[in-house]
Amino acid sequence: MARTQGSRAEITGPLIRTHARRLFARQGYAAVSMRQIASAVGVQAGALYAYTPDKQALLFDLLQDHMEHLLASWSDIPGDPLSRLEHFVRFHIDTSLDHADAVFLAYMELRNLTPENFARIAALRGQYESALETILRDGVAAGVMRIDDLKLATMALIAMLTGVTNWYREGGRLDRRRIGDIYWGLARGAVGAD
Repeated sequence: MARTQGSRAEITGPLIRTHARRLFARQGYAAVSMRQIASAVGVQAGALYAYTPDKQALLFDLLQDHMEHLLASWSDIPGDPLSRLEHFVRFHIDTSLDHADAVFLAYMELRNLTPENFARIAALRGQYESALETILRDGVAAGVMRIDDLKLATMALIAMLTGVTNWYREGGRLDRRRIGDIYWGLARGAVGAD
């Protein structure tokens, strides 16, 4: 199918992804049609298939891009486990707030992936979770953290940190720095460092 006169692939492709991400995050993957995405972008529904084979592939690409960006952006720091944990807490909050729609999809729309796509995204999530688990393991080994179950503590901390995207609003009562301070205190308590 020919592109709409005046359309440009380098603009239309990113717009499709941006609008799909926003619609999936606001309405849920299952409730959004390719026609809705096309309408938001301002193209005919058939034009979307020049950029993605189907809605499932689009969701997978969005989740994969988010997880790969997250992994590429994360870098542990040298130092003691508590400093490293604080760095993780602040990184995760800032990244989550900067990419709230992508974070929502990465945690809430996994159920809509095919088993093969789910396995691929779960493997990427596992790499990220492993970074935190390593910090926690090092903290226990150093005697500065008391944790009964490393895997459960890892999942609980990530869920707590990710939850900030559900309520945070720019210009609200707390700025990002203060939120990071409070969440750092909560994380310290959660790992028995207080």
